[in-house]
Amino acid sequence: MISVYYKDGLERVVKKLDQLGVDIFSTGGTQSFIEGLGIKVTSVESVTSYPAILGGRVKTLHPNVFGGILARRDNDGDKAQLKEFDIPEFDLVIVDLYPFEETLAKTSDKQEIIEKIDIGGISLIRAAAKNYKDVLVVPSSSYYNDLMSLLETKEGSTEETDRQWFAAQAFNVSSHYDTHIFNWMNPGDIKAFKQSEQKATVLRYGENPHQEGIYYGNLDDVFEQLHGKAISYNNLLDLDAAINLINDFEETTFAVMKHNNACGLACRESLLEAWKDALAGDPLSAFGGVLITNRTVDKETAAEINKIFFEIILAPGYDTEAMDILKTKKNRIILKKRSYDFPGKQFRSLLNGAIQQDKDLKVEVADDLKVVTNTAPTANQVEDLLFANKLVKHTKSNTIVLAKNKQLVGSGTGQTSRVDALKHAIEKAKNFDLPLEGAVMASDAFFPFADSVEIADKAGIKAVIQPGGSIRDKDSIAYCNDHDLSMVFTGVRHFKH
Repeated sequence: MISVYYKDGLERVVKKLDQLGVDIFSTGGTQSFIEGLGIKVTSVESVTSYPAILGGRVKTLHPNVFGGILARRDNDGDKAQLKEFDIPEFDLVIVDLYPFEETLAKTSDKQEIIEKIDIGGISLIRAAAKNYKDVLVVPSSSYYNDLMSLLETKEGSTEETDRQWFAAQAFNVSSHYDTHIFNWMNPGDIKAFKQSEQKATVLRYGENPHQEGIYYGNLDDVFEQLHGKAISYNNLLDLDAAINLINDFEETTFAVMKHNNACGLACRESLLEAWKDALAGDPLSAFGGVLITNRTVDKETAAEINKIFFEIILAPGYDTEAMDILKTKKNRIILKKRSYDFPGKQFRSLLNGAIQQDKDLKVEVADDLKVVTNTAPTANQVEDLLFANKLVKHTKSNTIVLAKNKQLVGSGTGQTSRVDALKHAIEKAKNFDLPLEGAVMASDAFFPFADSVEIADKAGIKAVIQPGGSIRDKDSIAYCNDHDLSMVFTGVRHFKH
C-alpha cells in the first residue's frame, strides 16, 4: 500500500503502481489528481475517520496512518494491534514537502513562510525512514526516477539495501529542510553552526590531483558557463576571490587574479585601457590567471585579451564578436556573471570543527579617513588611497599595496612581516618599470615601527593609508611629518588569512 502526500510528477509512478496491483491511499489534492488519471485511490480520511482540519494543517497525523508505517512486520504484538484497530500496513510512502526554501526566496511575508513549514510530511518521512526494514520511503519528487527504476527492474519488490538507501536520502532531505527553517527562525543569538547544501558537484580533484574535491552549492546562481572545460577546485577559489574583489568597484575595472590575489588591477574610462593597465601591473603573473571585469567585454578588448594565455574570464556580458574571439581557445573558461546577493556570513573548517564570522563588507570612503600628519593628501591621492585600500582588503596578509592613478603598481602578499611585504611590492613595481614616485601605499594593519614608511618614502611614496592603533603610531607619524608625507588612518583593520 502507498500513502501519497503531494502530486508533483506522480503520473508515471502511480500508473506503474496501479499496473502492479498496489492499493493507493492519498490526501485531497493528490487524490483528485490520481482519480483524474482513472486510477482507483482511497482517501486518507477513510483511514483516519477524520477530515483534513485547521485549514489543511492536519491531514495525516493519526495513529491509523503512522501505525501502518511504523509497525514492525516481524513483531507479533505490532501485528496484533494493527488487526485490533483495523490499521492497514503501508509498504511505500511518497512525500513532497511544502516548498519552504522556494517560498523563502520569493517572499518576506512571515505568515506565508510559516504556512510552508511542513509538519505531516516531515513526520511521514521520518517514520517511514525509521522503519526502513519494512517500508520504502521516497522523500521528494527528485527520487521518482530512482523509484521507477526500482519498480521496473524488481516489479514492486524491494530489498533491505534498497530501502536503507532511500531512508538515508530521506534523512538527508529532512535534515536539510529543518536546517533552513532553523536558520530563518534563528534571531542570531542561538549559537549553533548549521549549514546544508543538497547540490553536489564532483570536481576533477581538490587542490592537488591526489585530493578528492566536491563543490556543494548551485554555481548557476552565481554565473553561467558559456564555454570551456570543467571548473576546478582551485578555479573556484580564484573565482570567489575575484568576485568579492570586483564587487567593491563601481568604476570600469579590470582585474587579474592569481592564487586568490590580484596581480593586476586598474580603473579607467574605457575597458580596453583598464585591461592594458591591469595587465601592465604584472604581465608575468597574469599568465594562466583569472580575469574579471565589471563591464561587458567588447571586440577591441577581447582582441587584446586573446594575446595572452589565461584560464578563466568572468564578466557581466560579452559582445557577439568578443565571444567569437575568446572562444578560439577550446579549453578557455568563459563565464557570465549573474547578479547574486551573497550571504553575510562566512565559515571554514579547521581542527575538529568550524569557525564562522561576518563577511568583511566594510569599504572605506573619504569621510572615513582621519588625517594624522601635517600634510593632508590631495584629492587625487585620496582617490588612490581608497583604491589601494580596497585592494589591500582582498589581498592575503601580511600585505602592502602600492598604487598610482588607480592602477596597482606593486603588492606584497602573504608575507610573514610587513617590511618584507613592502620590499616585495617595491621590487615588483621596479621589475615592470611602474612608477613609484608619487604613488600611495596601503597596509592591511598598523605599522609597529616607522621602518615601513621610511622604506616607502625612499621609494617615492607620498601618501599612506593604514588602520592605525599601534602604541608606536607616533613614530610613523613623526617620520611622515619630517619628510613631507601624508598619512591617514581608517580605524579599520583588513586582515585576510
